[in-house]
Amino acid sequence: MEKIILGLAVLASTFAVPTREGRPNIVWIIVDDMSPNFSCYGETAIETPHVDRMAREGTRFTRAFVTAPVCSPCRSALITGMYQTTIGAHHHRSGRGVEKIRLPQEVEPVPALFRKAGYYTSIAAGPEAKAKGKTDYNFEWDPAIYDAADWSGRKPGQPFFAQVQLHGGKWRGNSISRELPEAVRKMLGTPTPLEKVKLPPYYPDDDVLRTDWARYLDTCRYTDDEVGQVLERLDREKLADSTVVIFMTDHGISHARGKQFLYDEGIHVPLVIRGPGIEKGKVRDDLVEHIDLAALSLGLAGIEIPKGMQGRNGLAADYRRRDAVFSARDRCDETVEHLRSVRTERFKYIRNFLPKRPHMQPNGYKDSKAIVRRLRELHESGKLTGLPEQLLFAPARAPEELYDLAADRHEVKNLADDPSHRKTLEELRARLDRWMEETGDRGRTPEPAAMYDSDMAVYLEGPKGTESEILLRNIALMKRWASEGR
Repeated sequence: MEKIILGLAVLASTFAVPTREGRPNIVWIIVDDMSPNFSCYGETAIETPHVDRMAREGTRFTRAFVTAPVCSPCRSALITGMYQTTIGAHHHRSGRGVEKIRLPQEVEPVPALFRKAGYYTSIAAGPEAKAKGKTDYNFEWDPAIYDAADWSGRKPGQPFFAQVQLHGGKWRGNSISRELPEAVRKMLGTPTPLEKVKLPPYYPDDDVLRTDWARYLDTCRYTDDEVGQVLERLDREKLADSTVVIFMTDHGISHARGKQFLYDEGIHVPLVIRGPGIEKGKVRDDLVEHIDLAALSLGLAGIEIPKGMQGRNGLAADYRRRDAVFSARDRCDETVEHLRSVRTERFKYIRNFLPKRPHMQPNGYKDSKAIVRRLRELHESGKLTGLPEQLLFAPARAPEELYDLAADRHEVKNLADDPSHRKTLEELRARLDRWMEETGDRGRTPEPAAMYDSDMAVYLEGPKGTESEILLRNIALMKRWASEGR
């Protein structure tokens, strides 16, 4: 870990430490399963006035990316300001059984640092803050890092660091026939018309997928309303002028090339910041990683940023802009995977460490979704053609993928074998190798069998009947493929 600290030391914030009364409140609004489908990001099928208001009154980042495209590794990285691969939290929902994961001694969760500095810390499930919200960390942690679900319990004049966790894209559920919850439908009034939906070219123009995408856009509208509720509360309590609000999602839309994958549909997220000291109406196009929120928030509060923290304070006077961002995907639930990527402003390089496995590996969680079931049905019946068939159902994958994002924003033309892009390929290949070495990527070695079995035992505790049979079948397949060198 010493090498990591020396190699990735982050320049400390140049903000002077304010008085206790002068320190701003910090509010994180973190949303599940949602890409930047908001009006201020160019979405035209729906209107999102509250996120748009934040963008007008603050700073909007156009190139923000998560370092992991699935909840628990992403959230483990966010709350520590560290790559999940560095701290050993890279496998989704890991460390939940008898085998545990513990943070390196020098790494502390951000809420603990805020509490030590005198802040009141809270984490709420939704804008009403009636219960504590989602954490989903893959390491052992002390629940005392959060004082409560809501910031209202703080002492007079005490600044607060609050998280508001929103259900986001998860509201649409797994089944097309399932109605959105009553609260969502009541707020929406009229659902998003199917004719307004524009699917990416790697998905077939199918009624099931189109309906699902419309439902997803409805969840974006509902999320926007919840953001409005948070902003309205800050106005009502006369806290808006002393509170920095940060809006972000934990990864992209849950779909066949989104959540769990390293294409921009999975890792590109919205990031909007509003509050005292934040430039109004500014649009930033520099590359940022979601772990940067940790350092940025500490800097705003005048709290010393740990020297080994890999996140960077993008508002500091001595901020060093990133010229590349990195992402990683490892085991998700029972499904073993190993992907790494490096993205510059123009190019994306992805390495598939298990290229003999298909893109659409069996996965109980994703295979339960109507959209994935429909895609498999179309494939098996021979009705899936063109890009959807080629990209989603090839029996194996290229070991390396290279995309020119300026010419191919949907990442459908792999240039890895194109001689005219050989230099770029070699540069990004070496860049990824250096990142894995310098950050101590713990995914370079397979997950120990004891840890996998420990976590799978937890997965198998709840499911019954067919669901349990599917998990057992997938677990056996993962082990067989590993034994065959796949």
